[in-house]
Amino acid sequence: MPIDIKRRDFINGAVIGAGGLLLTGCGKEVVTEIPVTADAPGFFSPTDPSAYYPPTLTGMRGSHEGSFEVAHELAWRGNKPARYETLNEHYDLIVVGAGMSGLAAARYYQQKMGTDARILILDNHDDFGGHAKRNEFHQDGRMMLSLGGAQNIEALSNYSDSARGLMEDIGIDGDFIEFMNRQTSDDMFLAGKMQAENGIAMPGANGHVTVRGNWLAAMFGGKGHEKSVRALPLPTTEQDKLVDFFSGQQDFLDDLSLTEKWDYINTTSYNRYLMDKVGLAESTLPILNAIIINLTGVSGWNLTVLEGMTMGGTGIKSMGWVGKATAKLAELALNSLLSVTMFPDGNASVARLLVQKLIPAVAPGMQGTPDVAIARFDYSALDQENYATRLRLNSTAVGVRENNKNQVEVDYVQQGKAQRVTADHCVLACYNALIPHLCPEMPEAQKAGLSYGVKTPFVYANVQLKDGQAYSKLGATLFQCPYDPFQWVSTSPAVAVGGYEPPRNPDDPMVVFMMHSPMTGPEQPASCRDQLRMARHTIYSTPFADYEEQIRQQLQSLLGKHGFNHETDIQAITVNRIPHGYAYAYLGLYDPKWEDGQAPHEIGRAQFGRISIANTDSEATPLMNLAFDAAWRAVEEQTA
Repeated sequence: MPIDIKRRDFINGAVIGAGGLLLTGCGKEVVTEIPVTADAPGFFSPTDPSAYYPPTLTGMRGSHEGSFEVAHELAWRGNKPARYETLNEHYDLIVVGAGMSGLAAARYYQQKMGTDARILILDNHDDFGGHAKRNEFHQDGRMMLSLGGAQNIEALSNYSDSARGLMEDIGIDGDFIEFMNRQTSDDMFLAGKMQAENGIAMPGANGHVTVRGNWLAAMFGGKGHEKSVRALPLPTTEQDKLVDFFSGQQDFLDDLSLTEKWDYINTTSYNRYLMDKVGLAESTLPILNAIIINLTGVSGWNLTVLEGMTMGGTGIKSMGWVGKATAKLAELALNSLLSVTMFPDGNASVARLLVQKLIPAVAPGMQGTPDVAIARFDYSALDQENYATRLRLNSTAVGVRENNKNQVEVDYVQQGKAQRVTADHCVLACYNALIPHLCPEMPEAQKAGLSYGVKTPFVYANVQLKDGQAYSKLGATLFQCPYDPFQWVSTSPAVAVGGYEPPRNPDDPMVVFMMHSPMTGPEQPASCRDQLRMARHTIYSTPFADYEEQIRQQLQSLLGKHGFNHETDIQAITVNRIPHGYAYAYLGLYDPKWEDGQAPHEIGRAQFGRISIANTDSEATPLMNLAFDAAWRAVEEQTA
């Protein structure tokens, strides 16, 4: 029965097509200025600049109202302003996009050209960081942090020299990584403590049935895996199949030759293998898919058997000789995916460290990594005329081109005003698929390359609870919830770093972190890219009220038996909607093998005169270190 929601934190669902409000007369006359009120995204009070502090906003965040409408008008309908106010602002470099690539590009350029270099960074959101958003809550004099998107710092040994140098520039080196790991609570599975207890939760007749211990280890045949499986509310026949599958005692491909096995695991979906060879019912697949979905953003229907088993899926030991030969590869891949380092607000702290390097006045007293987590940034200092580097939020680029003066003109819309600025160089650190609309003069082959990939959508929610009493009784910090809207539920990262103090005990207020992927459901005939487009539409068309109801119902069922009451225990809800999330990575079931230099992302990222491209799309891999590599390449192109 749906929960009757009597109190909502903030209702602001998405209204697709609302772009006309920001582009009145678009294509015929100058954009009409829209008055800004305290209810509008990006509200800024001239009399009280400190009132603008996006990290503490609740309700619908991520791709919030006011951040996407102008871009949708351009990309969907070809509409943009006909006239612009040309500002008396010329820069050495303009960067479009204040995510990791954009901030890194600005810092690389600043390092190379000097702190006097004039740099402007534009971003359509009301906060910087791209997917690396900070969610900040306050209660009873305590600050609680959680992540609103990008979260992991992988091993620095995997970073290029330039990317590692950038991390060291902002204070993150090998010694600091080791320090962060020591400061991470031993029970914090989300933050890379893989030996910590983690469980699985499934709906039952009287609320959720929870199985704690180390569910991840059980999935891979670890000690006690049969006991864990037998505790699941599944038919005995399905339990038997899972026990057999997890143990690795049977070769489910023993009817195939070695060559046939190799062909099979590279041409068949992981889920099809689970059904056809292992014999699992389709209704059991979510149990095997929950970890894959939240690590990759796609399901076992979209991955080959080999991809699934190297991206979080279990079963590598159940394929005889082929499985044994590739088991080490799968183990290394899983360890790479899960053995991570994390700030209490995820990679938002990395973004904050970069911004403070670029514009010291935003946090003049901040020491760096020792206090980045607790520093309050002065957003009014981001865009000041007397600073060489400026970061302009709530500003959506709609046109980028070279003029006849050896300059780049950049058109953008900010709070309903159409404006134009110029620069000697430009780096586009935004979504690849938008770039052909920004630069229609590009060659058709390059525009096709830029348009090929479709980002993976996801939703991260953070729920502030008045205390941790009920959650502590679950017995683990993270649970996979394969049959719920939010497939992972965890405590927010308990990492005592950067001056931050996580909750000390269950009496303290806490934040529950929840991850949702819309890439669930049955096998689809459509390509994965088309499925991602449909999933993105699902996210855009789901209002905050629906997410709130899902969250309340799920947490009530999970925690209700431990005394939880959503009406009184939930203090605030933040939903981070990320429709353009992970960069598209090529998949064996859908994408051909391209020759070196001929893949769409390689063709799309070609330098276009005074314009270069830097984002994870241009690397076809959604990793922060590759975002930095892309930024390095773009700056090198523009300063060669």
